[in-house]
Amino acid sequence: MTAANIRGSIPTPLKLIPLVVISLMAGCAKKVPPPPPPPVVVIPPQPQPPMGAQENMRIPEAAPDGTRKTVNSSVSTAQAVWNLRSAYNVAALNCVDAKYNPVLEGYKSFLKVHDKSLDKADAELKKNFNGAFGKSGTRERETYQTQVYNFFSVPPVKASFCDAAMQLATEIAVLPAGQLEAYAPMGLSKFEAPFMAFFNAYDQYRADLAAWQAKYGGIVVVAPNQAQNSAGPPAGAVSGVSTGTLARPQ
Repeated sequence: MTAANIRGSIPTPLKLIPLVVISLMAGCAKKVPPPPPPPVVVIPPQPQPPMGAQENMRIPEAAPDGTRKTVNSSVSTAQAVWNLRSAYNVAALNCVDAKYNPVLEGYKSFLKVHDKSLDKADAELKKNFNGAFGKSGTRERETYQTQVYNFFSVPPVKASFCDAAMQLATEIAVLPAGQLEAYAPMGLSKFEAPFMAFFNAYDQYRADLAAWQAKYGGIVVVAPNQAQNSAGPPAGAVSGVSTGTLARPQ
């Protein structure tokens, strides 16, 4: 090979420059990062009915002023006396734990001390129902009183109702004979108080449940690498977002 041929086979600096530039550009190119994983959403526990109550219970609706119409609403004095007796009777029958013994003893004393007031209320109610319903008066009254008994027998409220009955047993024990008519509306309201508190708590549960469902009701578990990770997401967390009467006691 001649000297001229050897010189022709050696790359010149000008020929090397494009190769160097391309190599440097390839080394400086930024790598595209992988897409971020789906966000993990931690779902709080679903709200549950208060006091162990059932879902979808029917309860008296609250009026704009917060009051609720129940079987004890807008009743006469005689009916308030008799409904007070009914509530006290339910407490005496249902509050059977030893700590509630004063309720049963108090009810027995109540029947004796206020027998005249109770007889007077009973007679007036018979007259009123017979006057309003004729021959069906007795049946209508019994139907209504069954509703009253059922109202005060709602299972979730039993504990708080019995506690209230304990306090009322002490209060009624010092009520003089002849004063039951004046006391009955207030006493009946106190017997009702635990149920009103339960209704309010149940309404709050409904509101909390609706908010929970609106925020989390459409969320499902999405496991992008499920084939590689059979364990799935941690408990309590999900990845991604999908498009996803007053009951009568027996």
